Amino acid sequence: MARKHILHMLTPLKHMSPFDVNMALDAGFDAVIPYVGLTPGEVTGLVQDAIFSRPPDAGVDTGIFIAGNDVSLALDMFDAAKKAMVPPFQVSVFADPAGSFTTAAAMVAKVEKTLAKTFERSLKDVKIAIFGATGVVGFCTAVIAAREGAKVTLVGHDGIERVKKVAAEIKSRFGVDVDTADGSTDERKKAVAEASEVILSCAKAGVQVISKTQMKGSGLLIAADVNAVPPPGIEGLAVNTNGDPLEATKAVGIGPLAIGSVKYKVEFGLFKRMIDADKVVTFDFQDAFSLAREIAK
Repeated sequence: MARKHILHMLTPLKHMSPFDVNMALDAGFDAVIPYVGLTPGEVTGLVQDAIFSRPPDAGVDTGIFIAGNDVSLALDMFDAAKKAMVPPFQVSVFADPAGSFTTAAAMVAKVEKTLAKTFERSLKDVKIAIFGATGVVGFCTAVIAAREGAKVTLVGHDGIERVKKVAAEIKSRFGVDVDTADGSTDERKKAVAEASEVILSCAKAGVQVISKTQMKGSGLLIAADVNAVPPPGIEGLAVNTNGDPLEATKAVGIGPLAIGSVKYKVEFGLFKRMIDADKVVTFDFQDAFSLAREIAK
């Protein structure tokens, strides 16, 4: 009889995301068990319970998923899970807090493909401004883009202090430099647009972060938004835009449905790879980006 594919889902939050539960079950896991309200210190015990409950050759049929809404905390839990292994007793681990790793991977991959197709450019040295940079998706997007050589600026809607802290965390944890900018007024947002080639909106749903007027006359190449809840984060950007001209600018837009389609396939695909692997695997945002690059068109 074939062994069951079991996924243990860990989160520091009160609830596990129904989105992630559905994705894992649709990908083919036989059982998905959530563990909520966890601290990083509890990860080792849970992982070791999982690895020692099955023989070593069944480790590949057992997975750990790290959720939550804090990138740094999720990465700490991810590291704790990997360190809890006692070879040959090991299981697979996948981190995607609030879907941020797969969403950020999809956004950057779509921007990269559009840069190459429309402007014959790569991510290297492209000036990217990220609005909503203190959130989990903005944080991951900044890291992925900066590691690919883009010149990334984190834009603070309420001043520069919070984005400076995020920039410091990125430097400390990943060793890459990102700049910061004050986007607290219309004039400052316009200045950011004028200094950028790509604008990415990673702000919370239903919040417009930049207007047509603020983008007009700039040298923008691409504007992209991950949120489908009206109003769009970028004024004039339709949810189904996919490399189409953006009204009142010389840029092209990438809407949330185009990004979301890739994000869905990446998360589903990584769950499938956990199930289908013949040896244990570990997936973080860089693995998500590698797969997104294969999928994005």
